[in-house]
Amino acid sequence: MQLSPLTAISPIDGRYNKTTSSLAEYFSEYALIKYRLKVEVEYFILLGEKKFFKPNAKLNNQLRQLVEDFSETDALEIKKTETITNHDVKAVEYFLKNRIDSFGAGAAKEWVHFGLTSQDINNTAVPMLWKDSIELSYLPAIINLQQHLHKLAQNWAEVPMLARTHGQAASPTRLGKELMVFVERLEDQIQLFSYIPFSAKFGGATGNFNAHHVAFPKYDWVKFANEFVEEKLGIQRQQYTTQIEHYDTLAAHFDAIKRMNNILVDLCRDIWTYISMDYFKQQTKKGEVGSSAMPHKVNPIDFENAEGNLGIANALLEHLSAKLPVSRLQRDLTDSTVLRNIGVPVAHTILSIAAIEKGLNKLILNEAKLKADLENNWAVVAEAIQTILRRENYPQPYEALKDLTRGKNTIDKKAMHDFIGKLKVSPELKKELKAVNPHNYTGI
Repeated sequence: MQLSPLTAISPIDGRYNKTTSSLAEYFSEYALIKYRLKVEVEYFILLGEKKFFKPNAKLNNQLRQLVEDFSETDALEIKKTETITNHDVKAVEYFLKNRIDSFGAGAAKEWVHFGLTSQDINNTAVPMLWKDSIELSYLPAIINLQQHLHKLAQNWAEVPMLARTHGQAASPTRLGKELMVFVERLEDQIQLFSYIPFSAKFGGATGNFNAHHVAFPKYDWVKFANEFVEEKLGIQRQQYTTQIEHYDTLAAHFDAIKRMNNILVDLCRDIWTYISMDYFKQQTKKGEVGSSAMPHKVNPIDFENAEGNLGIANALLEHLSAKLPVSRLQRDLTDSTVLRNIGVPVAHTILSIAAIEKGLNKLILNEAKLKADLENNWAVVAEAIQTILRRENYPQPYEALKDLTRGKNTIDKKAMHDFIGKLKVSPELKKELKAVNPHNYTGI
């Protein structure tokens, strides 16, 4: 059977391919091979620049162009070599050496992968592709969503709404302010995320530059590696490692994304509930069906889909952040297969963000319902009345309002105003108390 979106095992590459296909630039097998090749090329070029062999500006340009123009055909050639080597990084090394031969510079080809272990390549390639995916895909998506929420919050800043604590009617709020809760939470977590560095391992078979040092014992290989990783590759080099990187900062990224996903789950559930309370209607599209049995249904499927995908993403992020920093002694291979899956939770997260954006764009504010709920819940101004009476040193105001309102089926405007009218306070204070209503008791 030929592979296609219809025959893909994962819905990421199948049903949702249209939304997630751009992530192949970072997380596919092709992408990993390309990033590996880039590391090998830049390392080879820097060795030449440091005069370990005669530098060749023309060759350097050809090699960088090789990375720039890297194609699926090139990747397939490397995969074919891998069937013989049974080693993916060695196959990249042989590919690069063959190209150097074809460029007429074969005398320098043995400087390719000089002194390195495969993890010097993997543990720089993966942080690079991860950094690019975060900066070019994930962060723009989550920041755009946060800004979308901010815009809606501004649009609905003055819309009063009955609050619900423990599912019960509570002191009124404003719809815009409730959305600002999520705007601020996301902003804080995005800021925290930005403090976490993108780090890499580069130091030979067990992190000590053994091969480099034995070949050139007087050369400062730590300085070389720091320059290579930080200046040429644009990531931070870990100074003391085993054969592999610690994955601690990568785990911190996973945990940060998981926290933001939890915020989005909270948002989805709140919006879903507001829709169920009829505070929002949803735009319909001609030809769409909400239920195979009930023609009237317009379901909040975008927020439900988002919540489901966020759950999958978080389960994977939890495993990744717990597993990757743990490796036996100087290394075991358990990180290798796990590391190939770091794009999966990102894809489910991107799916979720896209679904939330789609759902938000469908929302139609039903102000009549919000006003009706406020009008039907005059008991919520009991807090205001008893607090003003406390200010005036009125005896036991809380208890008086509790007797009036707690557990009662309906407390309407008349009941509240009748209560105020019977209070032994000044006419001016009664006027102040009667001016408070569920629609204007919304705080700051």
